[in-house]
Amino acid sequence: MNPAELLTALVATPSVSGDEARIADLVAGHAESWGARVHRQGHNVWFSVGSGPKRLLVNSHLDTVKPCAGWNTEPHEAVWKDDTLYGLGANDAKGCVTAMLLTAKALLEEGAPKGVECVFALTAEEETGGKGLGPLLSTLGPLDAAIVGEPTSLKPCTAQRGMLLLLCVAHGKSGHVAHAHTGNLDNAILKAARDIQAVSALRFPAHPLLGEARAQVTQVSGGLARNQVPDRCEFFVDLRTTPGMDHAKVAEDVGQALESEVVVHSARYLPKGTDASHPLVRAAVVASGQDTVGSSTTSDWAFLGDIPAVKVGPGDTLRSHQANEYLTRAELEAGLAFYRRLLHGYAGEVSRG
Repeated sequence: MNPAELLTALVATPSVSGDEARIADLVAGHAESWGARVHRQGHNVWFSVGSGPKRLLVNSHLDTVKPCAGWNTEPHEAVWKDDTLYGLGANDAKGCVTAMLLTAKALLEEGAPKGVECVFALTAEEETGGKGLGPLLSTLGPLDAAIVGEPTSLKPCTAQRGMLLLLCVAHGKSGHVAHAHTGNLDNAILKAARDIQAVSALRFPAHPLLGEARAQVTQVSGGLARNQVPDRCEFFVDLRTTPGMDHAKVAEDVGQALESEVVVHSARYLPKGTDASHPLVRAAVVASGQDTVGSSTTSDWAFLGDIPAVKVGPGDTLRSHQANEYLTRAELEAGLAFYRRLLHGYAGEVSRG
């Protein structure tokens, strides 16, 4: 099966996040037919190629978001137009999955890089942060480094933003609007408005690859009736953090800057960064011929703890989660060649110390 045929089969298999059983069966079946000893946990599929003291995770995700409006083709059909494949997930991230699977096939046939056990894990629910790579990690065992397959135009991404969501609650004193002039009432919406202005003025240190982090107010709700001074107003703050920003400390600092009560709503998507001197980064730069970049989007890298990682793969991140998502044949074939160079290059870097 050539790369275009495998990508076609994967894209033509619907796999909206949480419903990956069919595509997991498809991926497992191919890997088993190539001689891999395949393991399953839910809709997660993994197997190892090679052996050695170093264990390298090679990961991408099988799931997609739900199709949005505006498609010119059926989203769950794989439609080739000249040398471009249109279909949901073609870019994010079934091109990466295809290239990784065929890299595994080549290693099974030709032999894996010496000194490295390549742990291929094609996982579920990346788009929803559910029962995918995070819960699987303890089963996979110790890992020395990881490749996370996402569309980056084959640019090695060594820094990724995290996501910190804060719930802010402004408290006031309620009463009839007609009595507001007495000064005994406290409008929570006005207090929230002051804090929203304060949020827009917050500044954090810039990251060399990702730039600044800017807090954004994304939802506001308050007030019970048009003739009642509100005693409560809530708003959410979304802050896409950069490596070096501690979520707990940032939340504390924001709380000190606002009148409103500030509580952490979600902090599990942590920012990530890998040092440029790491063997995997050096190998990725050589394999791609491109400098390292930062990524504003989150991925399963967020759940890898302290494992050094590079996020890289064929396709363009700007096509993700949009109508008429696509991947070209040239991008797919370049991705396959890149992953093969990267795995062998990493083994060479490790052997040189």
